[in-house]
Amino acid sequence: MSTGGDGAAWEPKAEAAWRSPVAWLVLLGTFALGISADLWSKSEAFARVALEPVVLESGQLTADPDWQLPWHPGIRVLGPDLLDFHLVLNHGAVFGIGQHRRGAFIVLTLVAISAGLLVFARWTTRRAHLAHVAIGLILAGGVGNLYDRVVFGAVRDFLHMLPRRELPFGLHWPGGSAEVFPWVFNIADVLLLTGMSMLLIQAALADRAERRRARLAVEPEAEATAAP
Repeated sequence: MSTGGDGAAWEPKAEAAWRSPVAWLVLLGTFALGISADLWSKSEAFARVALEPVVLESGQLTADPDWQLPWHPGIRVLGPDLLDFHLVLNHGAVFGIGQHRRGAFIVLTLVAISAGLLVFARWTTRRAHLAHVAIGLILAGGVGNLYDRVVFGAVRDFLHMLPRRELPFGLHWPGGSAEVFPWVFNIADVLLLTGMSMLLIQAALADRAERRRARLAVEPEAEATAAP
């Protein structure tokens, strides 16, 4: 993986991130801010969005997976029809994928968290702060949803983008919904997707920098060969 701070590829001689207090500060600071925002926003949403505060007890949804949230109209946040707050209990992964596989998702999340820490420790350098922020966001999103699955038995979602907007030409999603974006998500999902996007950007920058260095290294050799 290419994760040097200036877009350079990782080199064995460069100081690894796990040896750098600054790298750890960036990672843990990002993680702390991210998971705090996620857990706080979930608690606030479940306390304020429905007509009455929704209080979930520890293990409640594990003991009774069929328990349903009380009906509520939701709250229109951004118009026209850009964002609503609407409470949903998600028994699957990001955007509701793979419902009622709690154990599998807990294991996969733990593996992903371990992989993220391994990438930070072994394949980033002390100056690769963009990668450190990205990994911190991914860890925060993963742990935020892991907390919900372990404590409550399902993930608390409340963000609904583009509500009441339907697909053109009578089209439907495989599940039958005609909404442009039928999924409800949370801040943890946003952190996960943002972190992964940042890692892709970092990888692209590093790859471009590596190609540029290779080209610059070849050009002097070519000029020396061509010289009389």
